[in-house]
Amino acid sequence: MANGFPLENCRAVITGASSGLGAEFARQLAPHADLLVLVARRADALEEVKKGLAGQKTRIFCCAADLATDSGRVAVLEFLDANGLKPNLLVNNAGMGDYGCFASSSTDKTRAQIELNITTLTMLTHAMLPRLEKPAGVLNVSSLAGTLPMPNLAVYGASKAYVTSFSEALTVELAPQSITVSCVCPGPTPTNFSKTARRPDGTDTNREGQELLRIPPSRVVSEALHALRTARSCVYPGTGVSIASRVFRLMPRSLMRMILRRRHAKES
Repeated sequence: MANGFPLENCRAVITGASSGLGAEFARQLAPHADLLVLVARRADALEEVKKGLAGQKTRIFCCAADLATDSGRVAVLEFLDANGLKPNLLVNNAGMGDYGCFASSSTDKTRAQIELNITTLTMLTHAMLPRLEKPAGVLNVSSLAGTLPMPNLAVYGASKAYVTSFSEALTVELAPQSITVSCVCPGPTPTNFSKTARRPDGTDTNREGQELLRIPPSRVVSEALHALRTARSCVYPGTGVSIASRVFRLMPRSLMRMILRRRHAKES
């Protein structure tokens, strides 16, 4: 097994750092890191996260950028260069979902979801790889949703399947370059995800059974960072999520579709 990424004195770029898992990554990395670069759209929210880290030894920079755009991604790279910052860890946490059927989805929101969940993660990683000082780490936030088709959350589930597959491929490709790649696939986690995924008319998703899989952001992040330290390519945090991931991956697709049809019928 390849060596893991050491967190002590790391220099991390964290996307989607204004709330939820991104802010929790900042909190848990702060006691170990030499440098944190917090990236998100809302400058005021980033400053609040920074204030919450007051007293930590780490240097903290806030970079407000819309990562769902080419210009936003370029702005992050320019920010690093302008401040002479040389990271060795990239945490790709930024992402979004959309509750409701695909046919009635907003074109703009669907496009933004694909841009943020897939394009941003891919292209920012590509741009950052030559900038990361070795040994380096890349930690991608995927989802349990990536292990199965997700009616009424179709684009999100598909995008997270991409993130997981992409991450596991990079784990193999980049190991000889002293770059550790890990992927965390949480189940339902209490963050702002549901608020932004809900549609203006209040359309929500079926939450039946989620209580069995729900774990706090602190545990998701701690298990993700442990996976990075120990060079685990993919981790499903929490006992329930870990068991569910195995069941979903081993279940015959015909049986899975039957279960999904019945579940979807209850929502219709």
